Amino acid sequence: MQYRAVDFTMDTVPLRQSSTVSIGRIKPELYKQKSVDSEEAKEPVETCGKLSFSLRYDYEEQALVVRILKALDLPAKDFTGTSDPYVKIYLLPERKKKFQTRVHRKNLNPTFDETFCFPVVYDELCNRKLHFSVYDFDRFTSHDMIGEVVVDNLFELSDLSREAVVWKDIHAATTESIDLGEIMYSLCYLPTAGRMTLTVIKCRNLKAMDITGSSDPYVKVYLMCDGRRLKKRKTTIKKSTLNPVYNEAIIFDIPPENVEQVSLSIMVMDYDRVGHNEVIGVCRTGPDAEGLGRDHWNEMLAYPRKPITHWHALGEWPGRAASFESQGSCPSPKPPHTP
Repeated sequence: MQYRAVDFTMDTVPLRQSSTVSIGRIKPELYKQKSVDSEEAKEPVETCGKLSFSLRYDYEEQALVVRILKALDLPAKDFTGTSDPYVKIYLLPERKKKFQTRVHRKNLNPTFDETFCFPVVYDELCNRKLHFSVYDFDRFTSHDMIGEVVVDNLFELSDLSREAVVWKDIHAATTESIDLGEIMYSLCYLPTAGRMTLTVIKCRNLKAMDITGSSDPYVKVYLMCDGRRLKKRKTTIKKSTLNPVYNEAIIFDIPPENVEQVSLSIMVMDYDRVGHNEVIGVCRTGPDAEGLGRDHWNEMLAYPRKPITHWHALGEWPGRAASFESQGSCPSPKPPHTP
């Protein structure tokens, strides 16, 4: 049997309107439209004790002063029925600078009373958040993570001109969550034209990659098929920002019979004029993606000709895995059945 090669091409031409057609198995009624900034219902998070700390801004030193006070009712991680806790702290999105308390031996209610200072301009505090990771120290193996506390709003209790004491539940976690930032993009598919448009709208709270505490981000998009990269395209570079705005469209020509065979790999990169460009974070969308990446793709197919927009959290790049390195043409799909 002869197979016809599939022609995947792409361009950045303006979006063309087209009449809708049936797309087979997809049932639009299964995909309820959601507002981009709406809060989705979240499942209850398991807690494992409480953490107390205080926040204050030092105007003379231009620094956020964080005093870790104590923890209560920590879970026992050792076979002796106790733990050896300590706390790591970041001021996100910067992760290069971190602090760590002393280890408290055999204590489920440790009093830390340690103070740390993060240099930061006051006006930037609204774009920062604190991340506490509580660990159980182990001399012979890797340290066990007990849980974490994230403070999204540093002005939750006061303007920080005076010391404000905070109590927060420690949310159970087995690995430290890595906040690399988020990307907002829209997907739109025109079945009759066989054309899909990915519009990179903006990113927020990206990880700082430069010593200046900033990044020069751009977005690179791969059209994937069976782990192979077919086409790639990238946006412009935005200088010295962790919250870039793009509003740039990337268009792929994908026949309807092939839309279930492809996916998009989206990489947010940091441009470096001297060395190698570094990956800030990645996400994926397509029928073989997980979670929101798959749901976003299905929602695009369920509502043809309509841009569907979502925020996506960036994940770590798995390295130069085969799925990112192997390149070539996609095996030709089976031709449509003819009677």
